[in-house]
Amino acid sequence: MRSVSFLFLLLWILPATAQQKALVAGPMAGSVELRDVIIWLEAAPSVKQAAIRYYEKGKPAAARTERFTGELGKRYNPVKIQLVNLEPGTAYEYEVLLDGKAVKRSAFSTKTLWQNRRPAPDFTFLTGSCAYFNEPAYDRPGKPYGNDSSIFETMAAVPADFMMWLGDNWYTRDADYHSVPGLQYRAHRDRSLPVLQRFLQAMPHYAVWDDHDYGPNNSNKSYIFREQSREVFSQYWPNPSFGEEGKGIYTRYSFSDVDFFLLDGRYWSSAGELPDSVNGQPNPAKKMYGDQQMEWLKNALLTSNASFKIIVTGSQALNPISIYDSFHHFPVEYHDFMNFLEQNHIPGILFLTGDRHHSEVVKLPRKNNYPLYDITSSPLTSGVGGVLLGNEKDNPYRVPGTLVVTQNFAQISVSGPKGGRVLKLEFMDKGKQVLGRFEVNQQELRK
Repeated sequence: MRSVSFLFLLLWILPATAQQKALVAGPMAGSVELRDVIIWLEAAPSVKQAAIRYYEKGKPAAARTERFTGELGKRYNPVKIQLVNLEPGTAYEYEVLLDGKAVKRSAFSTKTLWQNRRPAPDFTFLTGSCAYFNEPAYDRPGKPYGNDSSIFETMAAVPADFMMWLGDNWYTRDADYHSVPGLQYRAHRDRSLPVLQRFLQAMPHYAVWDDHDYGPNNSNKSYIFREQSREVFSQYWPNPSFGEEGKGIYTRYSFSDVDFFLLDGRYWSSAGELPDSVNGQPNPAKKMYGDQQMEWLKNALLTSNASFKIIVTGSQALNPISIYDSFHHFPVEYHDFMNFLEQNHIPGILFLTGDRHHSEVVKLPRKNNYPLYDITSSPLTSGVGGVLLGNEKDNPYRVPGTLVVTQNFAQISVSGPKGGRVLKLEFMDKGKQVLGRFEVNQQELRK
């Protein structure tokens, strides 16, 4: 499938003064489907009306307008407008209208209706985690933790069909996470940075969270503002949905013949400080995802016919020697899930994770079954971890040639004929230099 990224780079931009006055951030597309799409943006407090005027590329005379019906005029005004009754596989252009004036033009393309008609389209997506944007007044003293943010300008120019954010997408500070206004401020401030705007428009975006964009470091279900944090997250991302029954942020997204299961590793998580085992037995009180979410995931995997079933979560899942947040440190849930995969012979499982401040691919062998892979992509701009100094320096579970210890992002493609689809990964730095590679054929992910 041809990326629409280049469309964005060629579109005209209206005078910056008008944009800066009314448009705080965006626009950004998300939840792009066959016949609808969500457009996200943030408007200034002075804006009284917001709308999207859209039309098939090259047909402005047939334009339609969808108006925002929610409340504006607040301190922070994230806006989501859903455009409906679109045509599959079609390129659209649109204008952001604030108080009746066009302040930005952009574009998107709906998904192709390929099912039962043609082979699954090839596609490419970007991914990464840990985006720290320095703000000296609220950062810790000393050397800045955030590094060069120009990596997002590089990513905006890399052809891709969407971006998958893997958590720590912004970092709350001491001045932020003790109050709801603080949580709102951090999301608003970091999202509005100029260095991000071109990237936000370049492709659709989807996200999970980890501890720093949920709350404090290593935060869990005890965080007193977890409900309000969920609300902030849902206001600033155009995911298809956010959990069930008003709880959590997990959801499912499909592109071509690949399903993505976006998990929430914080809302229900027990404290990591709880022991993994008690009296030599797995600790039944220590859970990462919770019963409701795990039941959803199991049923969703059973109904998936995707060539690759990618489980997206903020913390590593399969690294057996990691001492940090990882699914395997919650052994009751972990072993129950591994047994579920074993008993149901589910093919095509991969994990896509963030958090660790280095990138790598971990391979976990399984007796009488195919190995599981955990692709970790981190960090985008934040500090680099100490993996070269710790017990993981020569991790025997790491796929050779995949360790990256610098700021980077991942470009992942899925291509090939039915039954022989291949997932290829490249870790890249801000200069688009390839730092690590990995690939796997779907035939390798079968018992």
